[in-house]
Amino acid sequence: MAEAENAHRDIGIDVNPPAGTCSDDKCPFHGHLKVRGMKIVGKVVSAKMQKTVVVEKLRERKITKYERIQRTSSKYTAHLPPCIEVVEGDEVMIMECRPLAKMVSYVVIEKKEASE
Repeated sequence: MAEAENAHRDIGIDVNPPAGTCSDDKCPFHGHLKVRGMKIVGKVVSAKMQKTVVVEKLRERKITKYERIQRTSSKYTAHLPPCIEVVEGDEVMIMECRPLAKMVSYVVIEKKEASE
């Protein structure tokens, strides 16, 4: 019976499934949402919205002409299923899905463990 309560669906990629359960239809593990496309690893910079987080991805590019490093960042809004617990500052992996709202086309699929 313990397996039936904590049952999750295989989403097709190699990630650790969440320990908790939820009844959210937009959860890739316990609902009907399919994931596809890009996987992005970034840092949660805002978790103030309901079931939505803002994830920032930092990139560095070397400009050889000026011998400098250019740092850029992109912010993505992602749906946060109730079975995954994250706070600001956590490193998460998000993956592309169908559009869930005007600006939300990604879903959090894994919280990365701290390496400290």
